Amino acid sequence: MTTPSVHVSVAGRTDVGRTREHNEDTYLVADLSTGKLCDASEAQVCHIGPRGSLFMVADGMGGAAAGELASALAAEAIHQHLMKTWAAESDTSREKFAFRVREAVEEANRQIHAHAKANPDVRGMGTTVTAAGVYGSDLYLAQIGDSRAYMVRRGVATQLTKDQSLTQRLVDAGEMTEEQAEKSERKNIILQALGPDPNIRVDLTYEELRRGDVLILCSDGLSGQVKREEFAEYAGRISDLAQLCSALIDLANTRGGPDNITVVAARFDGDGLPLSATAPEPGHHVVQLPGDEPAEEDFRVGFQTGGIRVQPRKVELPPLPQPAPAPEPRPLRPRPPVGLIGAAILLAAALLYFLITR
Repeated sequence: MTTPSVHVSVAGRTDVGRTREHNEDTYLVADLSTGKLCDASEAQVCHIGPRGSLFMVADGMGGAAAGELASALAAEAIHQHLMKTWAAESDTSREKFAFRVREAVEEANRQIHAHAKANPDVRGMGTTVTAAGVYGSDLYLAQIGDSRAYMVRRGVATQLTKDQSLTQRLVDAGEMTEEQAEKSERKNIILQALGPDPNIRVDLTYEELRRGDVLILCSDGLSGQVKREEFAEYAGRISDLAQLCSALIDLANTRGGPDNITVVAARFDGDGLPLSATAPEPGHHVVQLPGDEPAEEDFRVGFQTGGIRVQPRKVELPPLPQPAPAPEPRPLRPRPPVGLIGAAILLAAALLYFLITR
């Protein structure tokens, strides 16, 4: 009996843009079953092996060559950690795969932070990362910073990741609309990156793949210039993924190309994937591993016997404020009898008359 298969067509491109002097972005495509890296400059068709695949985009920062170094270190550290741990893992459950993907990003942060600490000339360097691990029909996204992942399904593009940025925090709080956030001068202020701090909080999310799904990972040099609807439009009319990547980069450059631009595009297919006709729309589904704090997103994903469950989060309303206790009444000072007041007035008047007539 033939085992149902999942295969992926994938391509990647990176460009310096129109205003930067050098490229600090990095992308990576790797087969976790064999450990091989894929150039992906031309579209490749790969079988998703028993240990899955890894796709990644990183956007470095830090000035000089520090950003370029940070993004390269992130790609190497994440890939190497997965090959060291997941490739040799006896527990091949989806839960363990998700754990290893998140752990690899945390390990990359430790290595970049340690390197910067030991080398003062690159102190403060950092990088964003959006790492996508595919295991069978499951997609796990580990997110730090504001590089993004989009899913195009049935002609509609959905953003799967949430930027770890100031403007996204304001959108979540209802203080700003998404349209205002896209135009804000503060949209590039990110709240986390790999490297600057010894500890990070990885945003780990999940999506179940369907036949024909197109996954797009990109740095903010692309997402900052190209609208979500345009990702769907271009993916719908350009079937060759290498040409799709080039067309999206060209579009960003025609709009100024103010930053480095990197994109990885992957199209999934095979009889190991369900059909997309009746699939729900993709979204931002936070993975909750054992021991994690409760998810604070619209959905949380947990593991149970026989599969993954996605359930609405439990919303806990804050307790109603208790009214402040009424202040104790101040004791009234006794008023002196009217007769005494009149006598005092007469005495004062008499004294005044005496002083005047002396």
